[in-house]
Amino acid sequence: MPVAVVTDSTAHLPEGFAERSDITVVPLHVLVDGVSSLDGVEFGPSALASALAQRKIVTTSRPSPAAFAAVYRNALDAGADAIVSIHLSKKLSGTWEAALLAAQEVGPDLVRVVDSRSIAMGLGFAVLDAAEAAGRGHDVAEVERAAVAAAEASDTFFVVETLEYLRRGGRIGAASALLGTALAVKPVLHMTDGEIRPLEKVRTIHRALNRLVDLAEEAAGDGEVSVAVHHLAAPDRAAAIATRLDERLSGSLGCVVSELGAVIGAHTGPGVVGVVVHRRFR
Repeated sequence: MPVAVVTDSTAHLPEGFAERSDITVVPLHVLVDGVSSLDGVEFGPSALASALAQRKIVTTSRPSPAAFAAVYRNALDAGADAIVSIHLSKKLSGTWEAALLAAQEVGPDLVRVVDSRSIAMGLGFAVLDAAEAAGRGHDVAEVERAAVAAAEASDTFFVVETLEYLRRGGRIGAASALLGTALAVKPVLHMTDGEIRPLEKVRTIHRALNRLVDLAEEAAGDGEVSVAVHHLAAPDRAAAIATRLDERLSGSLGCVVSELGAVIGAHTGPGVVGVVVHRRFR
């Protein structure tokens, strides 16, 4: 394709989606007791759950600018005229900055770097819409616009068992106000302005999961939507939420269930369940 599409492993595209859409995924790094592995390549959700259960120290880091530069050069050498590189919120990670540094090295006229201001399939839907635009032969500006528009048309909500993992990683921002009552409530969080912020405090996990469904329905409105349900070590919860969303969202074009990878999972902890609603415009 004239325009190549690149993203990172926090998009958590369901298995096979990247290959079918000709999307290149650059993995972030997961460090367990100081030993580094590639997210989704060498280290996955089951390994993360095991490491956390053993109370090992799990941290994460961005890809290097050199890693992005190598991917960009490979895409150009393979025949791409330009590249759109779409990544998780720059307020949550240095990944966007690493991609930007690589773009400046390879050629800012050849590589456009997009801050999705989101995570998981909030990022993933933007990547898929960009790849669809590229597949139709649109130019780099149109592919970039497709990514930005898709990111702005998505809402992300999630529930965690505890805020401790977000606190450790410094990823909660305004949600830190909830820490004093974290043991008494199950906070419903959302992505807004590129940050993770508290939305509601709910007393039980059952009520919190019910709120996820309600919030998804409100976000969907009467239009057509694509939906993703994410989880870490909570497949039954995720499947139940997906079933309820299929029943409640009359305009749903389909719901995918995807387990979170090690990078996001390390900051949310086991038991997390999230919903991403992507409004489609025809």
